[in-house]
Amino acid sequence: MPRTVDDVVIGPLDLSARVDEALAVQALAFGLGADEVAVRRQIVLRHMTYPAARAFGATTADGRLVGFVYGMPNDRAHWWSTVVEPYLRAQGHDDWLDDSFVITELHVHPRYQNRGIGRALITTITDGATEPRSILSAIDTDSPARGLYHSLGYVDLARQVLFPSAPKPYAVMGAPLPLRRR
Repeated sequence: MPRTVDDVVIGPLDLSARVDEALAVQALAFGLGADEVAVRRQIVLRHMTYPAARAFGATTADGRLVGFVYGMPNDRAHWWSTVVEPYLRAQGHDDWLDDSFVITELHVHPRYQNRGIGRALITTITDGATEPRSILSAIDTDSPARGLYHSLGYVDLARQVLFPSAPKPYAVMGAPLPLRRR
């Protein structure tokens, strides 16, 4: 059942079909260049072939995509897990890689931020998860995104996580499901 937030409809998204629109939102929200978008396009299309991967979008009345989230049950064999596992293990939290739903990407167009759209996207996707908890990574700075995640019940599991080719360190965060509501 689609939800409406500030005249934006939150509902299931065929991310493979709308990958270029989604990545245009991500590029604006995250400051990505054309080369990074091209790499991420292939990653998103591959991820959407994984079992139980799903996506939700935020669309305006005229059908424009202004936000999206996608994720899947975590798998220790996936690249992201292999990168974060040593950091989580060092903190005694590598068990979070099991039986968790991972938020792979969550982005909202800058003109639509601070309206509750990101909150609606992440709670909608995790409400449908069968796993008892969720994990994600976010740039390790005091940002509105990390503030949102903390308000939903996510806690830092590991900080200063370095991804190959990422210029800034990340924090890996986890929360029990369902996510905390206001």
